[in-house]
Amino acid sequence: MTLRLDERHDEMLARLAEKWGVSKNEAVLRAVEAADSGTDLDLDVASAYGRAVFQYKDALDRLGSV
Repeated sequence: MTLRLDERHDEMLARLAEKWGVSKNEAVLRAVEAADSGTDLDLDVASAYGRAVFQYKDALDRLGSV
């Protein structure tokens, strides 16, 4: 599948991906899942997990948790 975005929406997606600490592709997937589920709680948890894994990747790698 190809997703075509105008410049404005591409910038919005880039900000969302950065906020969640994931790729644009992953941000789109998470946003679709959140919209389908009707709740943002799971998305908030997944986003927090993604940020923590990104932020503490070196420590988690040393611990063997990732």
